[in-house]
Amino acid sequence: MKTDNFPVVPTTKILAIGQFTKPPTPEQMKELFPKEVPATLRLYLAGKIDQWWIRQTQTGPVFLLNVTSVEEARALMEKLPLGQAGLMKHEFIELGPLTPLHLLLNDGGPTASK
Repeated sequence: MKTDNFPVVPTTKILAIGQFTKPPTPEQMKELFPKEVPATLRLYLAGKIDQWWIRQTQTGPVFLLNVTSVEEARALMEKLPLGQAGLMKHEFIELGPLTPLHLLLNDGGPTASK
């Protein structure tokens, strides 16, 4: 649900919620996980991943990505070994600054750089 009561804000991060398409077999885990972890770490060290977690259900990771488009986020996730193997899919949520904060500005403007 979108509301016109708030100013448009830029997308500053993407939340990527991963879910296994099917549980990996022990053989797939042995083959892919030793590749997945370093590939994910490389994205973190490159500044593409801001934060990462595992869902309590253990059904997939959650990444807060330092990218501004779903297309870029999807490309990054699909390049990871589990994505290439078709074992991981993601839901992507665009995030931006909290819009009601503009109400606290004296000039009522949406940003400091109007």
